Amino acid sequence: MHIPDGYLSPSSCAVMYAASAPVWYWSAKKVKETLTARMVPLLSIFAAFSFVVMMFNVPVPGGTTAHAVGGTLMAIILGPWAAVIGVSIALLVQALFFGDGGILTYGANCFNMAIVLPFVGYFIYSLISRGAAAGSRRHWFAVALGSYAGINTAALCAAIELGLQPLLFHTAGGTPLYCPYGLSQTIPAMLIAHLTIAGIAEVVATEGVLAFTRHSIHLNLPGNIGEEGGMG
Repeated sequence: MHIPDGYLSPSSCAVMYAASAPVWYWSAKKVKETLTARMVPLLSIFAAFSFVVMMFNVPVPGGTTAHAVGGTLMAIILGPWAAVIGVSIALLVQALFFGDGGILTYGANCFNMAIVLPFVGYFIYSLISRGAAAGSRRHWFAVALGSYAGINTAALCAAIELGLQPLLFHTAGGTPLYCPYGLSQTIPAMLIAHLTIAGIAEVVATEGVLAFTRHSIHLNLPGNIGEEGGMG
């Protein structure tokens, strides 16, 4: 889902930075207010986990990739505001040191994977799991559906951002200046890859790590899993 430089126009990149900046600011403020000393190492650990799972890229036609992110996992354990910070840090390291995603498109990549993904995933998880016992079938169904919906919504956003480029930015003769693929190509390419591969990988990663943390680390998770934790 990483969009490299050259596929979005500079003005599109500026718009995506403008959309992400207030969320970064508010997330930093919320995390500063609510982050406990006990949670600081966890934020670092899950940012590193997100970095690792995103490195397993499957190329997708249209100039991007499909992969798990771990954003909903981070949102469930630490809250969606902390997930914004954690995934944004992972994306920054990838862009600066590994060339995975561009610098100009960093705002767009963060908007998709660090903002849309965790908030959509967490909202659906919270809505479905409300009142459910930890470890119940409804709880695990909520985790699965939230993580699956979050990553596919983020993929749809990336597809729209890419697919709008040839409509908005082209030469007088109609030649695209940036991404050459329209919405009729980018949306199917992104969604097929994420509905079938990346979405399933996201569900497996989210449920696997949550099961491990519940049984091995005994974390008090937010929402319906525990009475303490969480910054949501």
